[in-house]
Amino acid sequence: MPKFQMMKLPGGVFSPANETEAEALQKFRNGEQYEIEIKQSRNPAFHRKVFAFFNFCFEHWSVDKTEWQYFDERKQFDTFRKNLTVLAGYKEVTYTLDGSLRVEAQSLSYGNMEQGEFEQCYSALINAALKHVFSDTTDENVINQLYAFF
Repeated sequence: MPKFQMMKLPGGVFSPANETEAEALQKFRNGEQYEIEIKQSRNPAFHRKVFAFFNFCFEHWSVDKTEWQYFDERKQFDTFRKNLTVLAGYKEVTYTLDGSLRVEAQSLSYGNMEQGEFEQCYSALINAALKHVFSDTTDENVINQLYAFF
């Protein structure tokens, strides 16, 4: 299914966001009815800020885990990110075939979370990190870097 970037204009009219989008819409006939799904674009700069926060938390948390020096850092970061997301309350809880509980992090992807919810999630991530990652931190440099994310 094709996707198009649109701008909402006064009067409830949607218009192509640029010439490329306008050209792509030429294949649709005027006067015909089409079903559309509208998703508001998220702020990519804010998305980068959230992942910079994840990186900062991970670096602080893993700095003294020297026994993990041979683990795949990318995989370990991904697990850390998902665990912090669960601790922030953004999780999917299901049961497995054997009846045990399974908890997975909710997806933070653009398609699965709108900007408003993503901002609420970021606030919850900060609270979870303060409680579970930075609770014993006394280093002023780390604290100042942490405040930069607020």
